[in-house]
Formats: sequence, C-alpha cells, structure tokens
Amino acid sequence: MRIVLVNTNLMKPPIAPIGLEYVAEAMVARGHVVHLVDLCFADDPEAFLKARLADTQPELVGISIRNTDDCYFTGQRFFLPRIRGMVEVARQSTVAPIVLGGVGYSVAPAAILDYLQADFGVLGEGEASLDLLTEALGAGGGFEGIPGLAYRLDGTTVVNAPKYLDPASLPSRRRSLVDNARYLAEGGQAGFETKRGCGMACIYCADPVAKGRTWRLVPPKMVVEEIAALFEQGIDHFHTCDSEFNLPADHAVAVCEEIIRAGFGQKIRWYAYCSPSPFTEEIAEVFVEAGCAGIDFGVDSGDDEVLGRLGRHFSCGQIRKTADICRRFGIHYMFDLLIGGPGETRESVLRTVDLMREIDAERVGLAIGVRVYPGTRMAAIARASGAPLYGAADPDFLQPVFYVSGDLGTDAVGLVRSLVGDDARFFLPVAEEPGKNYNYDENLFLVEAIRSGCRGAYWDILRRLAP
Repeated sequence: MRIVLVNTNLMKPPIAPIGLEYVAEAMVARGHVVHLVDLCFADDPEAFLKARLADTQPELVGISIRNTDDCYFTGQRFFLPRIRGMVEVARQSTVAPIVLGGVGYSVAPAAILDYLQADFGVLGEGEASLDLLTEALGAGGGFEGIPGLAYRLDGTTVVNAPKYLDPASLPSRRRSLVDNARYLAEGGQAGFETKRGCGMACIYCADPVAKGRTWRLVPPKMVVEEIAALFEQGIDHFHTCDSEFNLPADHAVAVCEEIIRAGFGQKIRWYAYCSPSPFTEEIAEVFVEAGCAGIDFGVDSGDDEVLGRLGRHFSCGQIRKTADICRRFGIHYMFDLLIGGPGETRESVLRTVDLMREIDAERVGLAIGVRVYPGTRMAAIARASGAPLYGAADPDFLQPVFYVSGDLGTDAVGLVRSLVGDDARFFLPVAEEPGKNYNYDENLFLVEAIRSGCRGAYWDILRRLAP
C-alpha cells in the first residue's frame, strides 16, 4: 500500500519525529511504499502537505501528534486546532483513510479522534497495528481485532485495547527516512530510545497512559546500532527519549557498557532524563565513560510530603546525594521542579527553593501548575478536590488545564518569582526572560544559539550561554 506519514510538529527548535520514523521503517520492512512528509521546515505547512499528497496519491494517510499543547502553565498553546487544519487539507486532497497516531494522540485517543474528525487512530505503538489496518482495509473490515485501534461503530467511537510490543521484535533502526542532519543543524541534537513504557506511579504523568505501564527494554546492541546509524549521518549529539533513562538501572548501565564497547564513548555526547534514584557512583562513572554530557533529573519538589503526594519514590536525602555525585564526577545537571501539586503550600515551595540553594544545584527548572491529563490519577484528584483549575474550561482535560494548590493563591508565578529573585540558576518557562526561558516552543533565543553552532540539551545550552 502507498502510505504517507505526516509529521505535524512545528515547534522550534525542531525535534526530529523519531516515533514516526520508527513506524515508517516498520512499514517499509513489511513491503509498503512509504513517503514521510515532514511539515516542520515548510514555510506553508498546509500548502506543502497538499502538494505532497497530490504527488504521492496515497492509499492511507497517517498523521502523527507528538504534543497536544506546550504543557506549560505560562504558555498554554493548544496545537490541535492547527492539526485539525492539516486533517482538513488531507480530507480535501485525497479519498484515502486518515489515521492518527503518536504519543500526544495516545493520551486521549477517543476525544482526539472526535475532535480532529479523522477516520481511525492508533493508541500506543503503530509498527504492527498500522500494518494490520492496511490488511483490514483491503478485506473491507475486521477492525475489532486490531490492537489499539480507534474507530467509529454505530455512531460511537470504539478504542480497542492496545497490545504492547517487545522492542527486540522490531526491525533494525537505520534512521534513514528523516533528514536527521538538518535536525542536528537546527535542533542541536538527535533522539534515541532505549525502552518503552514506564513502571512508575507518578500521579500526573501521561507516559504510562500513552506508552504502557511496564518497561519494555530495547536490547543494548540494538540501541548502539541506532546510534551508529545516526553517527554515520554526522550526528554526534544525542538525547535519550525515555521518560527516565536510569529506570531500570541495570539496563541503563548495560546500554552504557555497549556504547563503550562499540567505541562511541569518546566520539559522541549525549544527555538523558533521569530519576534522582537510583543514581550511584557506579552509575555516574559508567555514564561519564559512555559520553554523558548532562542529565535532567525529574526532582519535582524539595519537600518529602509533597514528593509522597506526587507518587515519587525518592526523598530529599536522595536529591542531596545525587547532586553531590554529579559534582564529584563532573556531570552537568538540572533539577526539574513541579510547583503547585496537591498539598503544596507556600512553606513547601520555600523549603524546595531553599534546598536547591543549600545543595548548590547547578541549574533548576521551575514548572508552575500541574498539567492535568486524562487517564491519570491527577485527573481524578482535580475533579474531586475542588482546588482551582486554570486554563481551558474543559472537563475532559483535552485542552490545557492546570491544577494549582489553592494555598499558593491566585498568583503562583509571582510567588515563585519572589522566592527565586535574580538567582541565575533558576529557569522559568516565560518568554520575557529569553536567556532563562525553558519553554522550548518557539524559543527564538535557542533557535539562534543552535544556528550559531551550539549543540546539546536546551537547558545546557542556556547554562553555557548564561552571563
């Protein structure tokens, strides 16, 4: 079948659509003719999409949704209206069925299918389900047996239960269908994946909803083969695309050992999202030897009670220990905080800020307000608590809706600003502070820095450019 797969993510600096590339590679391996249409660099995305559909005459159109919004209380940019315009262009340009997918889509598959008025959607992984859909379309039915498929039946949107794949069963990742060299030049890094799913119980996180609630590990050799394929394209700066690379720790260590064994430890630089626990001297040592340039730790809070309410599995003591290990091993790092969750008070925010200063954290990211995603425990808490909700009036939480503890008052952003003052280590996702703004949507400061030659994680670029 002739398939067109569309990347709709227009955020700048640009992030390469690795999930879409994985699906495209799987479809090619199964004998389909695949055209990957990347709208990220198009001056007029809708006109570009229309022209490519006319050129390719697809029998199936897949539209990928990486993010439904920018995820920030201070931004609240909702992307689905723009993507709906792209679906309408596809509808006007071809009679081919339109299928939605991607991690952003998978957070709310029925609601987004209805909102965008597409024909089908795939919750979770598309590598197998999309191929099964092509067979069902050829046979004129049989949609009920396709894992994760969303479709309409008698006026109702049905979502089949997903079936998560063993990554070891997927085709070798050559990463040849996206212009990854351009993404390095304009986005500063390339992504790679070492596992899928998440086994943690954080109350706010949509990753288990979209990707499954257990870890499914990519074999370390397969990870390094992917890195090698990208390295051959001139890519030498990377970022892991796992929710937390060091969970489980033994797999992260095995990936690092394979990177070292393959001789890439001195050739590449990579960054990771990690949990503060487990993070030991042994882990730090192998990370450094494998080429780790920096880590973004999801710390959330410097108050043990708040951490417990958020479903985190570590304490402030572990945060202190992790900061000390990073300092001793020369690992650059940022601690990401999430201010305003259940039970947050002015005093707990002050304790958090004080802890960051006490341990002399290198950089600290401050997200204010908890984005409420459907399917998470946070959604149930938000509905039941009566605490203030900010953003769209959307009881289904498809549009940006944020929970902020009532104890923080009506100006949580102002409160946090007053506590951090002019301390340069703290980053706020606000556009009026371009050198410290870590909302990466339309971040022109970072776009220019990367154009000038900076490479790596965006927080680390901001760190290096700080006066």
